[in-house]
Amino acid sequence: MKAIYLLPLLFLSACSTAPKLVLRPQQPPPLADNSSVRYPEIIHAYHVGRYAEPNDDLVMHEQHTVYRVEENSRWDMRAASMGNNSAFPAMPSNRDAAFSPVPVNDDILAEVNSQRLATAQIMMQSRTLSAALMQFQNALQQTRTNWQQTAALRATVSDLKQRLDALESARESSSSQPANNLSTTNAPADPLGP
Repeated sequence: MKAIYLLPLLFLSACSTAPKLVLRPQQPPPLADNSSVRYPEIIHAYHVGRYAEPNDDLVMHEQHTVYRVEENSRWDMRAASMGNNSAFPAMPSNRDAAFSPVPVNDDILAEVNSQRLATAQIMMQSRTLSAALMQFQNALQQTRTNWQQTAALRATVSDLKQRLDALESARESSSSQPANNLSTTNAPADPLGP
């Protein structure tokens, strides 16, 4: 009887053993192309030389490289091309007009050509206007120079006129006085004569 009691204990001990754990390397999942879903983050490395701590001048940092995230990763919100996937209905593409080719028809070509002609005419008129402006500036500079010279000549004429008036007044005052020691001849005055 005692053996019968031991029989369930034998089965219980067989169930209590731990199963062996077998590790098998798994294949990595296939890399999905996420470039059309998310932009990657942009990281730049900067070389920093020796410097003193700005907040504590008792601390000095040795030269090292600093890595900075310039732009975080973000979702790509552009409409992705679905391809010929029948599970999704065809959706109209909302492309940016800056990246789409220019539509070409006769009206557009005529307008572009007329704009080119108008631009060429405006450029030619601009050159003509620039040349006329340069001539005007040269004439203005010449006029300024002439005005300065005229002002200097007027000052000189005025000075000469004043000197001439002074000489005429001196002559008139000398002619009104009797000329006692004036000789009518070129002979020297006799020192013993009256």
